[in-house]
Amino acid sequence: MFKAWMPVRKILHFTDVKMISYLHVRHHLAGLQPPAVCRSSSSVKQAPLLTAAPVRALIDDQISITARFLPPSSPVTVCTRMHSEDGDLWEAFAHYNTDTSGTVNLTSDPSAGGSYLGCEPMGLFWGLQPAPGGREGLRLRKRNVQTPYVVRISLLEGHVSPCMRDISELAAVTTERWYMAPGVRRSDIRQNGVVGSLFLPPGPGPYPALLDLWGMGGGLVEYRSALLASRGYASLSVAYIGHKDLPPPQNRLNVGDEYFKAAFKLLQDHCEVDADRIGIFGLSFGVFLSLRIATQLGLNPSCLILVNGPVGSTVALPDMEDHFLTFEKSQEYWTYDKQGNVIFKDVSLPSNIAPERKAKVENINCPVMYIVGEDDLSSSSKENADVIEETLRSAGKSQLFTRLSYPGAGHLIEPPYSPNARVSFWSIKPEKLMTVWGGHPAPHAAAQEDAWKKVLKFMESHLRR
Repeated sequence: MFKAWMPVRKILHFTDVKMISYLHVRHHLAGLQPPAVCRSSSSVKQAPLLTAAPVRALIDDQISITARFLPPSSPVTVCTRMHSEDGDLWEAFAHYNTDTSGTVNLTSDPSAGGSYLGCEPMGLFWGLQPAPGGREGLRLRKRNVQTPYVVRISLLEGHVSPCMRDISELAAVTTERWYMAPGVRRSDIRQNGVVGSLFLPPGPGPYPALLDLWGMGGGLVEYRSALLASRGYASLSVAYIGHKDLPPPQNRLNVGDEYFKAAFKLLQDHCEVDADRIGIFGLSFGVFLSLRIATQLGLNPSCLILVNGPVGSTVALPDMEDHFLTFEKSQEYWTYDKQGNVIFKDVSLPSNIAPERKAKVENINCPVMYIVGEDDLSSSSKENADVIEETLRSAGKSQLFTRLSYPGAGHLIEPPYSPNARVSFWSIKPEKLMTVWGGHPAPHAAAQEDAWKKVLKFMESHLRR
C-alpha cells in the first residue's frame, strides 16, 4: 500500500504539473496568442500595465498575473470579479507592495492581506467568494460547460477593498476560464434508461474512459467530466437523483444496480471508447456507488478514484430491498452547528451502516485511490478510508490501495482553483436547509491542486497502460 500524505506548507509550494502535452490548453485554447494587456492612458509617463497569461485557459491551468510601471515600493490591490450563471457577483482581492522597479508578480510575490496571505499565484481564483450583500448559502458550480467563466482582473491604487467607493482603477484585464477545451464533444445521453452527458476528447479514439458519479445533491453535474475529456479521457457524467428525466419523485433514489450497470456498459459499448480501460470517479455518495459497481455487478473497472464518501448506505437501494433512499430516513444521524446548519458526517460513519448495506470491498480487484479531506464535515471520510484499507489488507490486496490525506481540506475536493464553500444551501423545499461541507480556504485550495495532479498521474498509470 502506498500512502501519500503532504503537510499543507509543502502542498502550498508544490508546483510541478504533469499534463498531457498534446491536449494542453495552449495547443487548444488560443493560449499561443499574446497575453491579455490593458493600459491606462497617460501623456506624461508610462501608464500602469496589467497582464494575464494565458488569457484563455482551462480551469486547472495556472495564470501568470503581473503588474508593471508602478511607483516603486508602493501599495496596490489586485482584485478579481465575475458573475455566476445565476447573476451573483463573486470577488476576491489581495494587497501587494511593488518592488524597487515598480513591479508585482503574483507568481512569486506574497500578499500582505485581503482574501489570502502569502505567495498564492491562483489565490484570486480559489479565493472568490460572494460579494458583500449578496445572497447567502451560495456555492459556485458551472452548469453550462460550453461557456467560460469570464473573470475581470483589476489593479487598484493602495491597499483597499473592492467594495469601497471612489477607488482609483489603474488597469484591468479580462480572462476566460474553461472546463471544456476546443474539440471536446458533448452529447446528451438518454439511452437504456440512463440520464447523463458524454464528453469525448479531441482527436481519434479509442479513448480510456471514466464513469463520473457525484453525490446526493442531485441533478446532472458535468464540469468534472468536461475537464477530464479536455485532458484526454472520455467521461460519462450520470444523474441518479433529482433530475426531471429520472423516475419520480425527484427527492428519492429510484434507480439501482441495473441503472449503474447500464451506464458502465454504455461506455464499454461505445465505438470511441476502449472497453478494457474504464475507471470510475466518485465523490460523496458516489463513492458507495463506485464501490458497489466495482464489487457486486460483475463488472471490471480498471481503477477507482474515490473522494470523501462512504462504503455503504444507511438505507437500502431499490435493488437491495423494497426501500427508497430519502433524506428523512437518515435524520437520526444528523447533527447541527450553532447556526442550525446540518452536519451529515455521522450519517456515513461505518458503525452506523448495517453490514448488508456496505459494498463488498474485499472483492475489489483494481487499484483504488481514496482522497480524504481531514476537515470533511459532510462525510466520515477518514473512517471509511480506514475500512477500505483494512479490508483490502485482510484480503491480501493492500497493494491496490492509495490514500491521499489533506489537513484543513473539506468535503468538496474538486478540480483545482475552484472556490470552496464551507457552508451552502442543501435544499430550499420543503424547508430551507443549509449544510456544512468543511474546509479552510488555503489548505483546501492546496489539497485540490495537489490531489488533481496525483489523480491525473494515477489515471495515466492505470488507464493508459
